[in-house]
Amino acid sequence: MSLASTPALPPHYQHSLQHTRPPPPYPGRHAHIPLYAKPSCTKIRVPKMLDREFERIGKRLFMEGLVGANFGNMSVRGEGGFNITRTGAYLDAGEAPVFVPDAGDAPREASSEYRVHRAVYRETPHSAIVHAHPVHAVAASLDTDLVRPADSEGGMLCPEIPVVAGNPGTDEIAENVAGALQDGHIVIVRGHGTFAAGKTLDEAYIYTSIAEYACRILFLSGRLRGVL
Repeated sequence: MSLASTPALPPHYQHSLQHTRPPPPYPGRHAHIPLYAKPSCTKIRVPKMLDREFERIGKRLFMEGLVGANFGNMSVRGEGGFNITRTGAYLDAGEAPVFVPDAGDAPREASSEYRVHRAVYRETPHSAIVHAHPVHAVAASLDTDLVRPADSEGGMLCPEIPVVAGNPGTDEIAENVAGALQDGHIVIVRGHGTFAAGKTLDEAYIYTSIAEYACRILFLSGRLRGVL
């Protein structure tokens, strides 16, 4: 399924997110993209603005149990590179992100997964990435190469979730994740976690949540090996 044919997120996702903050007047935005997400994707080297966006999404990830401790990372594309969370940072702490150029050495403060983010931005049109460690999605990845959600929303928005291999922080995982995200929004790295991408951090977060919910339903229904 190509990105062009990917179904738009249902209106109730936008409705629930808009209630967390009054949207500023950015007319003409797509219905499935939260209006207030625009600032995080349009400028670079503005950590005062980005750290608040990262903190807001990080809190959602922690609240849903999609990350724990100082695991996971996020980034937003900018001119000539991207801003990414710091290595070892708690995603809900609001720490200033680090700017990583499209090519060349990355700052040592940048997340160790910067290679994945760089490869995704190089090979896809996505503008934001969320990497999380959702438990049921990771468990599902151990037994299959392709997750097919059985729930209605998962089946509609990500009917097939690919599972790829690769060790964290390596070129292998970067190439495999970027390849999978050329035609979709979500991929699971076997035994590691999810990488979701979209136009905004909100969209990437939503696909992360949808994937975890779909995998949980599969386990609870007994459709995957074992029932959690």
